[in-house]
Amino acid sequence: MEEADLEDTELGAAEQQLAECARELAEGIKAALPEWVVSAVESRLTNPSPEVREAAEAAGVAAASEIGSEVAQLLAADIDDQPENPLAALRRAVRYPTEVLTAAGVTPVERDDFAIERFPEDIYNLTPASFADIHPDLQIPGLEWGAAKAFVHRRRRK
Repeated sequence: MEEADLEDTELGAAEQQLAECARELAEGIKAALPEWVVSAVESRLTNPSPEVREAAEAAGVAAASEIGSEVAQLLAADIDDQPENPLAALRRAVRYPTEVLTAAGVTPVERDDFAIERFPEDIYNLTPASFADIHPDLQIPGLEWGAAKAFVHRRRRK
């Protein structure tokens, strides 16, 4: 086998691995979002009423459907066609617990200047810094996806 053919085969295998990592990460995010929204609400409102709890659960389902689908679509795209990383898209899920907390009359929290400037709508300081902030089980898939993406990116530009 010629060197160019071997490189093409290796790149193809790496792209398949990237696609599998992306699928696993997307599925994990979609599965974790409902629980994260409820947890985010509960982190700012201890002992929510049944109505607030129900609103948080509904918001979690909506976040999984909307943001989960957005992240899945992003991750399914070729890496050269991804306008942002999935964590940036995932951070938009903050609006779901924020809407529930605002409707419940919860007072916004004090935030530092960086948080205010970078995430102006996140008045409850809920923005995830990593995939693990959504759910600890997303840490490894997030790292594996990032490594696979970096490997494919590097191989394509070799």
